[in-house]
Amino acid sequence: MQLRRQQKANVNRGFTLLELLVVMVIIGLLAAYVGPKYFSQVGKSEVKMAQAQIDALEKALHQYRLDVGGYPATEQGLAALVTRPNNEPRWQGPYLAKMPPADPWGRPYIYKYPGERSEFDLLSLGKDGQPGGEGEAADIKNW
Repeated sequence: MQLRRQQKANVNRGFTLLELLVVMVIIGLLAAYVGPKYFSQVGKSEVKMAQAQIDALEKALHQYRLDVGGYPATEQGLAALVTRPNNEPRWQGPYLAKMPPADPWGRPYIYKYPGERSEFDLLSLGKDGQPGGEGEAADIKNW
């Protein structure tokens, strides 16, 4: 009687190798299905963040123009929104709390005044860092 109890206890102690392999295969299949969907959402959120940052920088540039009478020169760049440019008595800034952030991919935004497509051009080259592109690699622009 005591021998049977010990045998039953040994049988119920843990999982077999086959059971563990089945569970690992199921987890692998779930990861293969969910992983790409998750990472595609990350890329979309980076694009949306870049668009939101460009919108905020545009608003700061418009406020600068209202105070000063024009946009900062390309050479002054977006830094003119934080620190007073030389010989600019009407500057009422700072127009941003801190230096403009880099785009979500770690590169600075490109600012040109006068712009080729609008009053000023403000853009990020996207994930690939190259002009043009499609999807997540597309340029994010203010025009």
